[in-house]
Amino acid sequence: MNENNGKADHGKANGAAFQVERVNRHLGAEVHGLDLKKGMDQTTFQAFEAALVEHKVLFLRDQHLTTAEHVAISRLFGPLEVHPFRPEGEFPEIMVLDNHKDNPVLSTDVWHSDTTFRFHPTKYTILRCQIMPKFGGDTIWCDMEAVYKSLSPRFQEMIDGLKAVHDFQNFRVLFKKTPEDQERLRKMEELYPNPTHPVVRTHPLSGRKSLYVNPQFTIRIDGLHDDESKALLELLFQQVHVPEFQFRFKWSPGTILFWDNASTQHYAANDYYPERRRMERTAVIGDAPF
Repeated sequence: MNENNGKADHGKANGAAFQVERVNRHLGAEVHGLDLKKGMDQTTFQAFEAALVEHKVLFLRDQHLTTAEHVAISRLFGPLEVHPFRPEGEFPEIMVLDNHKDNPVLSTDVWHSDTTFRFHPTKYTILRCQIMPKFGGDTIWCDMEAVYKSLSPRFQEMIDGLKAVHDFQNFRVLFKKTPEDQERLRKMEELYPNPTHPVVRTHPLSGRKSLYVNPQFTIRIDGLHDDESKALLELLFQQVHVPEFQFRFKWSPGTILFWDNASTQHYAANDYYPERRRMERTAVIGDAPF
């Protein structure tokens, strides 16, 4: 890897090298010299994914992609999710996050890793900014590998091997008490029965360990009494609040950002209500955590 003015060359796209500039101690980097409208060849894609695994969060400015282009670039990373709790449109792989005074935020302002209520949670999330309020609307990520490393060896040993149960609990508010909605809820419970994931996850590409429980979807530690489970989860949930492990990002229209859900959690600050913030999101289907 060549260093040039603090930027690392990771590959060549359409004859032009792209550079990755680290912007934070633990996670977060900006990609320069890459035009996503032109796509990525296989060599460039492999270099890009390696940089994503290394830096965990990659962002590119001034990438004014269409929705179709967003979906196309996302498919390079693997099959895409269709989110079960969002209405489908022309592009079912796109989740529209359009929040304003008539459509308040639903639970994105809670620390989480995407869709851990699935047996195969989200691998990568790709979020594109379209409309931003004048103030607010930042997203914050936490490096869960750094969190795990910060724990004492004895504590690491204690939680290694534990498993936790996950649930789509935040989306349950979408279902009313009517017979029709309760039937829909039962069908969703059949489709997404509570999966069990390791409390400490091993990254499928890097082999590094990270803490893999989150307050949005994790409901209990398997095999512990309720009070033991609650106490341990509360302690583990608190670890994301250490500022040294965080990266805070200020969006602007035309920015697209990629992040690795196996090694991070994120929180979308809801400090702009009732102003408007519109994003489009794709998500790559992941493997079963181990």
